[in-house]
Amino acid sequence: MDKKLIEKIINFRDDRNWSQFHNPKDLAISISLEAAELLELFQWNNSDEVVENNYQELQDELADILIYCTLMADKLDINLDEAVKKKLEKNEKKYPVEKSYNSKEKYDQL
Repeated sequence: MDKKLIEKIINFRDDRNWSQFHNPKDLAISISLEAAELLELFQWNNSDEVVENNYQELQDELADILIYCTLMADKLDINLDEAVKKKLEKNEKKYPVEKSYNSKEKYDQL
């Protein structure tokens, strides 16, 4: 993630003295709540229609999730770029192309 953007997120939090409220538990809850708000946009609706009619709301909810993930990573001293790279390496082993291509099966079912 761009360092300037991370700094902007952290500065937004710090300018308001919100770090005191951002412990890992509450940040995890906030991530989950924002993900639920994203999911709620799709509830009882056709996926294509939601994307077409609620594009800005989708962007906003994804941004909220990413902001809270960034704040949690900062609180836990996790480099998100490195964490994502390591996770992709794990996933490449769990889901090799030759077994997982065009399949929706979980890795233990391949």
